[in-house]
Amino acid sequence: MGFFSRLFRIREQDPASPDTTWAMEDNGSELVLDPEYATMLMTELDIDAAIAGHEKYRLRLQDMVTGRSQDVMRPERICHDDRCDLGRWLYGTGKVRLGHFPAFDMLVARHRYFHQQAADVVIAYQGGDQQRAEQLLNSSCRHASNQVLLLLKELKRGLGR
Repeated sequence: MGFFSRLFRIREQDPASPDTTWAMEDNGSELVLDPEYATMLMTELDIDAAIAGHEKYRLRLQDMVTGRSQDVMRPERICHDDRCDLGRWLYGTGKVRLGHFPAFDMLVARHRYFHQQAADVVIAYQGGDQQRAEQLLNSSCRHASNQVLLLLKELKRGLGR
């Protein structure tokens, strides 16, 4: 079971039933969502689109570093994690709905770190340090990106989709 799956598990058990396998006081570490609430969250954020957008962004960086693209990327904009679609959701509706859960904070932190690493890749590349740009892209930036993707996939699975 994945990280978010443990935290975003939909519970349909009756707390008064002797068959219930969890106690109300144990829910501090789990988000208890009824199916309607989970559906509402899914309409507010298209997780598949967020995943695709994030992967597309990483490919843009890779194309830039490998010379397959002449796309001019601006590190002073890239470093801001609240300007992409996912970032706007994380700092807006997502924060309102899920911001009180530690797992949500982890997604925000990993997303922020990805943007910082992406900006560092662009700075190195535009500064003429191709080797450093490739090294950053294939290490810390890729790792951060993979973490964001994993957390998004776990969020999707946890919401029952």
